[in-house]
Amino acid sequence: MADEYGLLAEDAVDVPGDEWEQLDVSDTEADRIARRRDREFDQFRKRIKDADQFKVEQSVFDDATYAALYRLVQNGFVDALGGAISTGKEANVHTALGGRKSAEALGVDVGDAARGEAADERPEVAVKVYRINASDFKDMRSYLEGDPRFEGLGGDKKGVVLAWTKKEFANLQRARQAGVRVPTPIAVERNALVMEYLGTAEGRARRLSEVDVENPETAYEVVREYMRRLYRAGLVHGDLSEYNVVVHEDRLVVLDLGQAVTVHHPNSREFLERDCHNVAAFFRRQGADVSDDELLAFVTDDEE
Repeated sequence: MADEYGLLAEDAVDVPGDEWEQLDVSDTEADRIARRRDREFDQFRKRIKDADQFKVEQSVFDDATYAALYRLVQNGFVDALGGAISTGKEANVHTALGGRKSAEALGVDVGDAARGEAADERPEVAVKVYRINASDFKDMRSYLEGDPRFEGLGGDKKGVVLAWTKKEFANLQRARQAGVRVPTPIAVERNALVMEYLGTAEGRARRLSEVDVENPETAYEVVREYMRRLYRAGLVHGDLSEYNVVVHEDRLVVLDLGQAVTVHHPNSREFLERDCHNVAAFFRRQGADVSDDELLAFVTDDEE
């Protein structure tokens, strides 16, 4: 099972404890740049706005979002932005050419041109941009309330969306630490999240819902093990289904951890039971002999 579908070996797992640090959602340098509107930033903003692939992005890219992207370029995480590979009611995901810091985070050797060193190509990364104006922030807030990392979060829409973005980044970090295969989180700036791009030159990785699952029993075992590892790390995905597990290089990878909640969230059990139902129902349709209750028991097996 460890080989097929790429289940990470347990000896590679360092399960984090049940401690949580509060996340800061106050104004960032991107907000301050947007307010200053210096000439260099204005030129960057105009260049992005005039690019064909961003003609319809006005609902996503407000001035502070342009400033967030500007900061990611300045800080070496992004060299060039590409078009959207996914659009949704809360966020758009764009491809981008990763900068030196993204390459370092992904283990890509870009060499040193000044010393004449050979270099690998800069990696492609994904930039997920959450909408400040169009986001369904009331639904977002229901996932944030009860999370110990966001105690005292007010009702300001911008604050909720920025908290959500930082939450997804922190959840991805925690999931990787727990041995769950997720996109590598690289950087977060305001409402923009940079992470590993899953796909090829031909396009993004395909969801489980889009492929023929050749061995559903094994795929199910991998997904349920990742659910258990998340739970042991104090997280419940909250929206897990065949639509946010992808096959990348023959490995199963879990996506969309923005809504993942801690086990302390008042609705965490409800979310977990829903995840178990969605996952078990999908694999039953693939011919696997699985049940919601058995999956729930497996995920929570260390509970007395």
